[in-house]
Amino acid sequence: KEERGFYLPRVGEKFNTFYTNYLPFPLTEAQKRVIKEIRKDMGSGRQMNRLLQGDVGSGKTLVALMSMLIALDNGYQACMMAPTEILAAQHFETIRQMLFGMNVRVELLMGSVKGKKREEILKGLLTGEVQILIGTHAVLEDTVNFSSLGMVVIDEQHRFGVAQRAKLWAKNVCPPHVLVMTATP
Repeated sequence: KEERGFYLPRVGEKFNTFYTNYLPFPLTEAQKRVIKEIRKDMGSGRQMNRLLQGDVGSGKTLVALMSMLIALDNGYQACMMAPTEILAAQHFETIRQMLFGMNVRVELLMGSVKGKKREEILKGLLTGEVQILIGTHAVLEDTVNFSSLGMVVIDEQHRFGVAQRAKLWAKNVCPPHVLVMTATP
């Protein structure tokens, strides 16, 4: 309650276009309820720190994507961090497929991404051209900086330490909203 957060009240073009034209399946009542709660948190002016727990295949990634689109609609970037390269690559492919045809630049940053590709991603983050970054621990490196990071999604948060998660917050003057996903109750 003490921590100020970004005020992201707007649900705009990206969210609405996705919801209307790209949603791969109808949302469940639970997903609708959680998205409404997340929207309320993001529009409160306080930092959101929310845990999203659900079984594998329950649609957590879809809820996370729609939350990230709210950040984009308010002029901010979003980042999703996963504990392994395999999981990060899966999230990247899933999100890229869901957003196919939309004007949203999504990039994947892992330790194995090197050279020119890495430089392009880092530059795109600073200019704001990269709107959604998906990656592993590599996103915590000092060389990774954002133009305006407003939303962070952490998958399987128990695989990351408190200091690692806090390092993402330090990439901004104001801490971004945080959505932590887990299938482990």
